[in-house]
Amino acid sequence: MGDSQQLFDQLPTLRDQQGATAVLDRLISFFETENRFHELFEALKMRSRLNLGLPPAQMESGEKLPESVELELERGLIDACRQVGTGLLKNGRIREGWMYMRPVGDKSLAADIMRSVEVTDDNVDEFLEVLVHEGVDISRGYELALTRMGTCNSITLFESAIAGRSRADQKTAAGILVRHLHGELLANLKYDIARREGQDPTENSLEELLKSRPDLLRDGSYHLDTTHLSSTVRFSRVLDDAEGLTKALDLTAYGRHLHPQFQYPGEEPFLDFYPASAIFFRALLGQGVDASVRYFTQKADSVDRAQYGTAAVEVLIDLLARVGRVESALEEMAKRMPQDARPIGIAPTMLQLSHRLGNYNRMQEICHQRQDLLGFTAALLQNG
Repeated sequence: MGDSQQLFDQLPTLRDQQGATAVLDRLISFFETENRFHELFEALKMRSRLNLGLPPAQMESGEKLPESVELELERGLIDACRQVGTGLLKNGRIREGWMYMRPVGDKSLAADIMRSVEVTDDNVDEFLEVLVHEGVDISRGYELALTRMGTCNSITLFESAIAGRSRADQKTAAGILVRHLHGELLANLKYDIARREGQDPTENSLEELLKSRPDLLRDGSYHLDTTHLSSTVRFSRVLDDAEGLTKALDLTAYGRHLHPQFQYPGEEPFLDFYPASAIFFRALLGQGVDASVRYFTQKADSVDRAQYGTAAVEVLIDLLARVGRVESALEEMAKRMPQDARPIGIAPTMLQLSHRLGNYNRMQEICHQRQDLLGFTAALLQNG
């Protein structure tokens, strides 16, 4: 309080002797030292305006400025947001800090700063809000969710906050979840077998452990919440890495050994949930690709589109594209995807498929046949 009072006495003299810029520099230094970040932001705004030859304080909300001045003022405000946002984050004021960092758009900087801040029971919600809901660091945020909130709440978080994000963000969270859940289930199963048999089992996968003990789950027992298992398998369809897919496939082996009351049906084309998921994962691992394509082609032909929409067709297109049959994926899209359909985002778009092929000629043909001028033009321009 004393230092603040001294400033009231010093600033008028500083203005008279050194000018307005010196006054604002002194004020900014004071607010930085005192961690008075919101006032710091206002002082930085004032200095930015002064540097541009404007009155330090904006008088009216409808202020009209030349475009070049507006641009420079905006750059100054972004710099102020960065300075204040980083200061708040370093001080553990996560939600407030991100409020300033959001217009800066530098998620990497925010994520780096937040790694140095300790997570506590008091601030964990703020961390999850910024890391996951705002997408600043999905990997750290989802790891944090699993550690602090447990599997059940983390699955709910995936459904509510991650399922609607980019495929890359979904892959990140799904990979973390499948490794976590597979490790937990494998440890629980091994412990149970060791308790029953009096010695540790030598097998190292769920499939191997159950293959030699086919009756272990037939009485309705299980080693992990079965709804968590099915949700994790469902989320894992976005994965591309061999490790994650192998663990997801191993989870389906466990699921197929569960008592029928715990083998919940999925949604088409994964109605026969664990067997269909296993076929899908094996294909992505390069196993039984032809059989998998036949299976999901039959689903695309037979699933009621009025009831299930384009899901079965999109899964087929997605599968073909991911196993390297991009031309076939494009042809299936032309053949099976109605022109007026609203895809649900499972399959890549026609433009994305053409990009992977490095050729947009077929897309031009398809769009011409469909009288799709916008798509035709996009392909035409991409072809150069």
